[in-house]
Amino acid sequence: MTFIDLAGERGVAMSSDKQNTRQTGFVPYVSADKTLPELTWIACVLGIVLAVVFGAANAYLGLKIGLTVSASIPAAVISMGILRGIFRRESILENNIVQTITTAGEAIGTGAVFTLPALFLWDLNPSQAMIAFIVLTGGFLGVFMMIPLRRLLIVNEHETLPYPEGTACAEVLKSGETGGKNARLIAVGFLVGGLVKALGDGFMLFKTEIETQIGKFKNAVIGLDTFPALLGVGYIIGPRIAGQMMAGGLLAWVVFIPLISFFGAGTGQTIFPAEAPIAKLDAWGIWKGYITYIGAGAVAVAGLITMVKTLPTLVTSIGETMRSARKNKQGGQGLARTDRDIPMKWVGIGVLVVVLILAFTPLTNVGVIGALSIAVFGFLFVAVSSRIVGIVGSSSSPVSGMTIATILIVTFIFKATGMSGMHGMMAALIIGAVVCTALAVSGDISQDLKTGHLVGGTPWKQQIAMMIGVVASGLVIGMVLVILNQAYGVGSKELLAPKAVLMKTIIEGIMKGDLPWDLIFIGAGIAIVIEFLGLNSLVVAVGVYLPIHVSTPIVVGGAIRWLIDLFSKEEGVRKLRNDAGVLFASGLIAGESLIGVVIAILIVGGVSIPTTPLNENMWVSLGVFLLVGILLWWIAHRASNERTKADTGSK
Repeated sequence: MTFIDLAGERGVAMSSDKQNTRQTGFVPYVSADKTLPELTWIACVLGIVLAVVFGAANAYLGLKIGLTVSASIPAAVISMGILRGIFRRESILENNIVQTITTAGEAIGTGAVFTLPALFLWDLNPSQAMIAFIVLTGGFLGVFMMIPLRRLLIVNEHETLPYPEGTACAEVLKSGETGGKNARLIAVGFLVGGLVKALGDGFMLFKTEIETQIGKFKNAVIGLDTFPALLGVGYIIGPRIAGQMMAGGLLAWVVFIPLISFFGAGTGQTIFPAEAPIAKLDAWGIWKGYITYIGAGAVAVAGLITMVKTLPTLVTSIGETMRSARKNKQGGQGLARTDRDIPMKWVGIGVLVVVLILAFTPLTNVGVIGALSIAVFGFLFVAVSSRIVGIVGSSSSPVSGMTIATILIVTFIFKATGMSGMHGMMAALIIGAVVCTALAVSGDISQDLKTGHLVGGTPWKQQIAMMIGVVASGLVIGMVLVILNQAYGVGSKELLAPKAVLMKTIIEGIMKGDLPWDLIFIGAGIAIVIEFLGLNSLVVAVGVYLPIHVSTPIVVGGAIRWLIDLFSKEEGVRKLRNDAGVLFASGLIAGESLIGVVIAILIVGGVSIPTTPLNENMWVSLGVFLLVGILLWWIAHRASNERTKADTGSK
């Protein structure tokens, strides 16, 4: 890899930096005329390791509940703990490169698990080479297509687009002297999450799913998956989002399922699409036969609603993208170190090469129409995604909604042009997977470039770092998916793969015309009503779609976050406690997810794993879960006390 020596251009860099300061009033943490170690071999190696780890963790979590979590702050903290604590390296820009590479793994995992598991559900058994090719092309397109937007979104709109995760990560990097303590919080969470997963689903010392019938209320069930990762997810997303997700679960399991049971109790006929009479179905049977289709309709329409709400941004972004591309075409000469992108010439060539490969490779066989669809939808939606994450953050970006829109349009095009059957369905899914990965990667690199802008990173080095992370995680993610499928089975209760099942349902419904449209339309109506109520229709719809057993531990995590906020009157105290809780929660997620992957590897490798819990008592499982919850609350709550003692001692 070739590195540019900026020493001879310091005068130009200083001049450009001063000009940029006059225009925007912003000065980065590391000024443009200062050069620190950045894209070094040790940063790349550590970033690659973390990218693979967080990519596998997010793949497991995405298959489990259809949600993924940001890896930027945990990666930054781990990086500081290792580079500063072990290797005694003090460059903030090296740590920024590590978190940039790591987030690529998170994004690749998101793009893969939201779409590609549908191939396993069709029994196509895709090769690792095919999976790697799909996510690599999507990942590269996401990086290339975001580069022309950087100066527009990150620099020119610095004051109007906060990029919440990117800004928070920059603050973590700038307060790097606390990296060792924060890294320990993640490590403790990692050990706790991994230990509970190993004892529960590895050694089967207790069951990890409990449920109870609500009195004599027929088929009304409340359940709980006692997983630390779900507790951590709830804490991170907060009480409002967690509560809305729980509302969707209650609507399905305490309203719709008992309602269907009541009206179907007197009929002995089997009503499509269930495979048995309603009178003979329990709560899970009704959920599988009817609620999943209602939930699919709700999620699909809620995703489209979310996308439609961004249409003004889409129109604005298209025009601004063209203007930004013209301004950025010089690529780097004469610009400050902190304002240099990969030259637009190479960006254009990269996009063209990827699209041509997609058009003519037999590995995916999407054809020219498919490749052009990827180019068009990729360009449009990357512009939207890169701006939207600047407002609401990556976690709330409507990636699934834009992917659904892509799949809907492409599937109709394929059917109209005679490209139907399994070949047409597979091609439509692959196009959706490439676009989904591009959107996830572009959203994450937007946050990373915001972090770099704040701390004084070099954009072209971050862009190369993101591509390194795309390659590292893209080559591994296929192996992770194959192992998890062989061990647990994609689509099973262990790995519901909700987003991928939704994509599969949409494609099959359009191609075959055999969807239970009445149930789909009921779900669509629910999403519209929820939107008019002023709630997040997509979040509630996901709660309807998933078993309530998933939403319950998430809302418990959100409740813990609410308690922390309630008893933290001062803003500074609240921030300290929430930061500590988020780091510990991130460790819980990573620890449980990675142990889940390890267990899957052992199962595939023929290691004897118990199949039934040694202890069926639900109170044991509930007790373990509550202990983890209390530990999460305690770690978050004591953070401000420790800081107060440290401040007092320093005086």
